[in-house]
Parts: sequence; structure tokens; C-alpha cells
Amino acid sequence: MTIRNLWVAGTLVSLLTTSFFAHADLVVLQYHHISDATPPSTSTSASLFEAQLDMISDLDLEVVDLHTATVEVFSDNPTTKQQIAITFDDAYESVYSKGADILQERGLPYTLFVDTAAIGNHGYMSWPQLQELARRDGVSIANHGEGHGHMARRPDEAEADWLKRITRSLDAAQAELEEKLDTRLPLFAYPYGEFDTALEAEVSQRGWYAFGQHSGAIGPLSGQTRLPRFPMANTYGQLNSLRDKLTSKAFPVDTSALPDGVIAENPPTLTLPRVDEIQPSRLTCFASTMGQIEVQVSDNTLSIQAPRPFNSRRFRYNCTHPAPDGGFYWLSQQWLDLSKPED
Repeated sequence: MTIRNLWVAGTLVSLLTTSFFAHADLVVLQYHHISDATPPSTSTSASLFEAQLDMISDLDLEVVDLHTATVEVFSDNPTTKQQIAITFDDAYESVYSKGADILQERGLPYTLFVDTAAIGNHGYMSWPQLQELARRDGVSIANHGEGHGHMARRPDEAEADWLKRITRSLDAAQAELEEKLDTRLPLFAYPYGEFDTALEAEVSQRGWYAFGQHSGAIGPLSGQTRLPRFPMANTYGQLNSLRDKLTSKAFPVDTSALPDGVIAENPPTLTLPRVDEIQPSRLTCFASTMGQIEVQVSDNTLSIQAPRPFNSRRFRYNCTHPAPDGGFYWLSQQWLDLSKPED
């Protein structure tokens, strides 16, 4: 290869690298209730919600439409500005009576993921309320399934029965949203954040982006059918840790190549490829209820495993690493033990 060809090749690599690291990431916030009177595990008080929005404003972060921003992340020309999207699961009445007004006063867009079977039941919005919100500027309404069932295939479930069950949930909900609200966004939020590879394939076949309930930012290497969101209930949305979440960066590995989370052993092992951006000595990982856990290092991989088995149906490994801009790369791996009872 000539010196000129070497220079051209080096320039192309430099441009590609600069282009990749010049992008900024999308941080999606997940809410359920905006209330002081609903279950604490899924509720964000109105005062905390307002304070979270104040911090977003103070950091000069742009709140954007979820669908538009997600498409842009995976485009050839992603934004270079960190972005925030706001989402609500289940369409609880408290979001209509409290959260929606707060967001409208601030002129901020948001997305409601709707369990169509729950609409009109006690504690949920009605169809007229959803229709009213759908007419407001910046409000998007998307699919959360019909019936909020656990959608990963059960250990004793025939494949044909599973396929019939989840097809009904996915497609009936999408059809009803289109019929009643004239919306058919290619967005889906997994009930309970649970998924397996087969469910991801069904979502992908429909051309949808799908969101879980594990934390982290979304970047070009994020798996499009396992996109993270930061839970913002009172327990997880406190201001002392919020800045790091709002400014976080997607972990620099292809997350679509990681396990779907359904465990074969307990505790499970998460194996990550070695990449230049991650220095093992600066990687910090935690396991649900167990605190910090060790990272085992080899020539080509990093391995993370909790010291003892978990007793819950869902649990996570969360890993962070300093990013070049002073924020943190953030990775959350949700695990699912199908032998444990459904909620």
C-alpha cells in the first residue's frame, strides 16, 4: 500500500471514529403514576416530577419526541446533542389528572404506552381522556399490549399457544389504538420489561422499536428491540443520582448481541467483549440487592457474575464506566427467571 493510500485509509478511520463518538445519546425516562396516593414502587410524587423536569431544564437538555429521536439515533446523521424522552406506562388516571398538565404547561412532549384492555377501568384513563390527550401537541400514544400479560414464553407453554397469545396482545392493541385514536406508531413497551429472543423476533418482524425497564442510554449500538429506559419512580428518580442518568452514554458494545436475559443458571454470568473505551479497572458493576460485584478480566472478555443466586423473578446487573466527556457509559442487563411466579 502506498503512503498516499495509507493516509487515505487512516483519514477514513479517523472520520468514522470521530463521527461515532461525536454523536450524543438518547435518555428515555419511564414513569407510571404521578401521585402521592398510588403504590410507592411505581409512583413519582408531583413535587419530585417537577424537580426532575427542573433539572432537565437547568442542564439545558432537550426533551424530544420519542419516535422521532429513536429513529434519528439509528440514522446516518444522529444528533450531537444529548436528548431526553419522557414515557408513561399503562395510562393511569393520575397521568391525565396531574402529569399531563405539568408537561403541557412546560410545552414538553411525551409518549403514553397504553394497555388497551385496562382503559376505562378504575384508576386508568378512559378512551375520551386518551382522545383528548392525543389531540394535544407533543403527545404520542403507543402500544403496551392488550392485557399487560407476561409475554416471554412460559416453560410449560407450547410454542403455538405462546405465538397465538402474544400475537393477540401485540396486534389487537395496535389495531384498537389505530381505530380509536388514529395512531399506529412503531413503538412497543414490554409489560414488566420482560422479553425473550422469540418475542424480540416478533416485534422486529413488525418493524417496531421496543423498550424495556432496564436502565441506560440509547446509542447507535443499542439493540432496537431491547431499548433501555431509566425508571423514575420515587425510589429510583431521586435528584442526587439524576444528573448522572440524564447525561449518561450508551455502553460502547452491541447490546443486541448480549443475552436476552432468560437465565439458564442462577446466578447468571454476563460476558462482555473487551473494547478500547472500557478499562476494566474503571468498570463498576452492581447486582440487585447484592451491591458491588467483581469483574473478571481475560484477554478478550469481561465476565460479571453475582456471588449467590437470586430469589426474585427479575433482577439486574448494572455497570458504569467514566466516559470521555465526564459522564458515564451505562449498561443494565435485566435477567428473568421463568421458574418464579408471574406477578
